[in-house]
Amino acid sequence: MTAIVFMYVLVGAVAGVLAGLLGIGGGLVIVPMLVFCFVRQGVPDAVIMHLALGTSLASIMFTAVSSFRAHHKRGAVHWDVVRKIVIGIFSGTFLGSCIAAQLSTRFLKGFFVVFLYYVAVQMLSNKKPRPSRQIPGHGAMFGVGNVIGIVSSLVGIGGGTLSVPFMIWCNMSVHHAIGTSAAIGFPIAIAGTMGYLYNGLSVQSLPEFSLGYIYLPALLGIVVTSVLTAPLGVRLAHSLPVDRLKRVFAILLLVVATRMLIGIL
Repeated sequence: MTAIVFMYVLVGAVAGVLAGLLGIGGGLVIVPMLVFCFVRQGVPDAVIMHLALGTSLASIMFTAVSSFRAHHKRGAVHWDVVRKIVIGIFSGTFLGSCIAAQLSTRFLKGFFVVFLYYVAVQMLSNKKPRPSRQIPGHGAMFGVGNVIGIVSSLVGIGGGTLSVPFMIWCNMSVHHAIGTSAAIGFPIAIAGTMGYLYNGLSVQSLPEFSLGYIYLPALLGIVVTSVLTAPLGVRLAHSLPVDRLKRVFAILLLVVATRMLIGIL
């Protein structure tokens, strides 16, 4: 058990750095690592992915606050964009968590693997937007928020893997897109946590110390270190070449996705 707790703490440290560095909330690392831990703890396979997704989103509530506060101090959060998208984020994320509760672990794992491959290719492609493109109005942003929210709840992330490319596509600078995405990750995490908590309350096969689809020991271990390391990620984001770091991270995602795919097959 000590080794498992140490792993939760390590996951939190890595997730915090990634949340500040790339604005992704750390879920892309948290989810596969939680799946790894839950398998070794003997958690029933039918609830492993749901528990990993719910716990990941719950941890992002704390990571996102630490991350966006650090970005805000550097003037890198566009609060007008956050206000435009937040309603769609709430509705899409809660709906997505309700959908996920009805899906099998195998399907959710497969969806997560496909998403990892998509994100990796996206990071490696580095496509440039047209100079005239801008952040759209409230109606379009409500739709964008719903899409980001639904996908985020299905893969247990803070939404940065969709919101950062979207904002860069709208000609926002990379550092500001990362900072704004970190702020968007907070409402995603709140709505997703509520959804997974509610949908897991009646499930009987969850391990001890679970609150719905949230495993409290893992949440505690991740939060303790992620909140401390998120500001470090922010400092790195404003001092290191982000494009190069994204390429390295994309390679990591390809490795993780391939390992999970082998496990599914």
